[in-house]
Amino acid sequence: MLPKGLGGLGDIGNLMKNAMDLKANMESMKEELANEQVEASAGGGMVTVVVNGKMEILSIKIDPDVLAENDPEIVETLVAAAVNEGIKKAHDLIKDKMSDITGGMDIPGLT
Repeated sequence: MLPKGLGGLGDIGNLMKNAMDLKANMESMKEELANEQVEASAGGGMVTVVVNGKMEILSIKIDPDVLAENDPEIVETLVAAAVNEGIKKAHDLIKDKMSDITGGMDIPGLT
């Protein structure tokens, strides 16, 4: 038994252990996310991007028909839309993984 006034140290110890476990789980999740990929497209599939869970763009595919129109503004708009959708999907993937680790608790700054 702990001396009077120190009874809460066990709770602090558990809290520290939980924090360390959370940190380890997050590190593991980061490694997993590097291998996870999401795909997004714009213009009915005329531009497709692949983004990983680290929010890195892995590829951009542009349908040759879009380029044949010789209108850079259309290409720029479609690429931006596809990239933005890919980033949103990757962010949602990260949020889902974080929810698994935190037991559904929304901890500000983690996603």
